[in-house]
Amino acid sequence: MKRLAFVLTGATALALAGCSGDNQDQVTNAELNQPATDDLNEMANQAAMDAANAEAAALGAQEQALRQENVSTENVTNPTDADEQNVSGM
Repeated sequence: MKRLAFVLTGATALALAGCSGDNQDQVTNAELNQPATDDLNEMANQAAMDAANAEAAALGAQEQALRQENVSTENVTNPTDADEQNVSGM
C-alpha cells in the first residue's frame, strides 16, 4: 500500500509539472495571429487620410452652400451711382 501511495504521488507530481504556465507553442500561435507593426501603421495612416478627405469634402460642400447663399443675397438691391455720391446726409 505504501508503494502504491508513493507511485501515485510521484505520477501526480510529474503530471502537474507538465502543466506549467509557460506554454511556448500557445504564445507563438498568439503572436502569429497578430498583424505586423507595419500593417497596423498603414491601416492607421489610411484611416487618418480617409477622415481628412471626408472632412475636406464636408467643408467643400459647406463652402459651396455658403457661396450660393451669398450670391442669392448679394444682388438684392444695388445703389445707383447718384445714391453713392450723395453723402451729404452723413
